[in-house]
Amino acid sequence: MKIELRKVKISELTREYEDHGEVGVRGFGGKLNIRPAYQREFVYSGKQRNAVIETVRKLFPLNTMYWASSGDDYELMDGQQRTISICQYVSGDFSVLIDGSPKSFHNLAANQQQQILDYELSVYVCDGSDSEKLDWFKIINIAGVELSNQELRNAIYTGPWLADAKRWFSRHNPPAVQEGRDKLVNGSPIRQDILETALDWLSTGKIEQYMDAHQQDADADELWQYWQAVFAWVKRVFPNQDSARVRLMKGLPWGRFYNAHKDDKLNAAELERRIVYLIEDDEVESKKGIYAYLLSGNEKTLNLRGFDEKTKQAVYARQKGICPVCAKRFEFQQMEADHVIPWHRGGRTSAGNCQMLCMPDNRMKGGK
Repeated sequence: MKIELRKVKISELTREYEDHGEVGVRGFGGKLNIRPAYQREFVYSGKQRNAVIETVRKLFPLNTMYWASSGDDYELMDGQQRTISICQYVSGDFSVLIDGSPKSFHNLAANQQQQILDYELSVYVCDGSDSEKLDWFKIINIAGVELSNQELRNAIYTGPWLADAKRWFSRHNPPAVQEGRDKLVNGSPIRQDILETALDWLSTGKIEQYMDAHQQDADADELWQYWQAVFAWVKRVFPNQDSARVRLMKGLPWGRFYNAHKDDKLNAAELERRIVYLIEDDEVESKKGIYAYLLSGNEKTLNLRGFDEKTKQAVYARQKGICPVCAKRFEFQQMEADHVIPWHRGGRTSAGNCQMLCMPDNRMKGGK
């Protein structure tokens, strides 16, 4: 692999700069692909973007950028955020404060404009195989903002499948987070969180294997149809999605629930009745765990209220340290509090419903 250091003036970088959104962003006389398929969207804040322009104006050194040769053209590997910041400013897309007043590039004096256009960027140009360039990309990362795991995967498995998947799951406000789905999932489409979530659910955690197998597929229809099926099922099974419920539902692993329970015979009205009951039950400390409990029956998801230390000490004294199961005496630290009548049969976390069991008997009871 050959790597060469070049000096590129801003006037050269911004020549024929065009931003066509999802279609692509190009500069350097149309020869530089500023946003290749594996690159992130523009994520710099206004403060970071303005700092780039301030650095250029004061002739301070800007961090080195990295391009990869692609035939007669180039792909930008590292430095997209700084590159787009510069190109947008020269194109007049935003202003920065200069001497207390907002100034766009076109409002600068001629000598100030020329100073910016003459600024030289340090660019390493890499020429090698695709695998070498992608390995290099993983190493250098994105200066200033670390790549997420999914963004790194996108660098490795770039191809027609990824390009189509990003149409559904990435960009600004993609279809994947429309129609209320954004209320139920966490993360940013721009940072590839939604794409990662969809892949995690469909592949049951084997994201790399799935992307490798489908890298050259013409489209990502399977993933998009799966995503729609998951949320259609959620809407059918749990139709009450008002603002209070959404706070409990947001961020739950709906795809994993769908995978395990999509064929279960679930009655939405009965589930709603039980949700209301569980929300009102002060024994249930994890209200977000209600949905997992109703589907799996695992009480641990509810984080049921436990006996406090005062109650445990009082019951231990009442029993004189004797375990009621094996009738043997134990030290306090060798025993655990247990519900005489379990929660699912109406038992409450009260002193009258507490017994102290030795650890072996309590663990044996819990395992039944």
